[in-house]
Amino acid sequence: MKRREFLGRSAVLGVLAAIPSSVLASAERGAKAAPPAVPLTPPAHGPIPVAFLVSDGAVVIDFCGPWEVFQDVAVPGRESGAFSLYTVAETAKPIRTSAGMKIVPDHTFADAPAPKVVVIPAQGGHTPAAIEWIRRAAKTADMTMSVCTGAFLLAKTGLLSGKSATTHHSAFKRFAMDFEDIRLVRGARWVDSGSVATAGGLSSGIDLALHVVERYFGRAVATATAYQMEYQGEGWKHADANAAYAVRRTSTDAHPLCAVCDMDVDRASAPRSVYKGKTYLFCSPEHKAQFDKDPERWLEGGI
Repeated sequence: MKRREFLGRSAVLGVLAAIPSSVLASAERGAKAAPPAVPLTPPAHGPIPVAFLVSDGAVVIDFCGPWEVFQDVAVPGRESGAFSLYTVAETAKPIRTSAGMKIVPDHTFADAPAPKVVVIPAQGGHTPAAIEWIRRAAKTADMTMSVCTGAFLLAKTGLLSGKSATTHHSAFKRFAMDFEDIRLVRGARWVDSGSVATAGGLSSGIDLALHVVERYFGRAVATATAYQMEYQGEGWKHADANAAYAVRRTSTDAHPLCAVCDMDVDRASAPRSVYKGKTYLFCSPEHKAQFDKDPERWLEGGI
């Protein structure tokens, strides 16, 4: 074991014994405010394998946030780390994540160890091979979770059909239209449907990962992990913590929004289309093209 890893785990274990009473009291209040997490059973020995599915365009915080959570977990009585983490991609070729970070995948779909947790960040690789690998891995996994618009890739597997889910707020309309058999939940930090779960945008993945830690090892370990990370967010205890996104925004002349994703646009430079005498603005040429193919779908779609 590397000295840094040993010291890191020792520090977290120390938190379990020395965590301030005010933090523990806050955790108790959170436990009373939300339904208790349904337990998952960790293996008696050895770490829990966690696979991070990556492809070109993978959003860094979507997978690095949960990665940090799982790597920082320490459990009394367990000599090794609680989780073992690895990246999985369709090929061994290096990929470029958001903003250009280069990652060389640890495994391909052909040789990846069977995971107990699968993390699916927002990314570009919605290939048949990726969809099939997720389906196969989910059969023996305890939890398959998406972050942000990774929910679209997870939804394409059919694993969310008939269940509730969430995604980044800018994709609510498109998700609701694309997957009518899934109940989209606005204002949810995360939605846990048992063996599958979805997080809202970006930083929400940290909270869903802490929630998964709680399901495996209890609230005290999850609280100690958040404390070690100096993470003060409470969203992992409260699934409805994204209430600010529960109400759909309205586009006005003073504050125009993209007609596809509801994101803010610059009136002076935004692409635009005229439909039935009304002008619609867009955040990108791609969203303008989507709208122009079927305006009624976007005006009537969503929730």
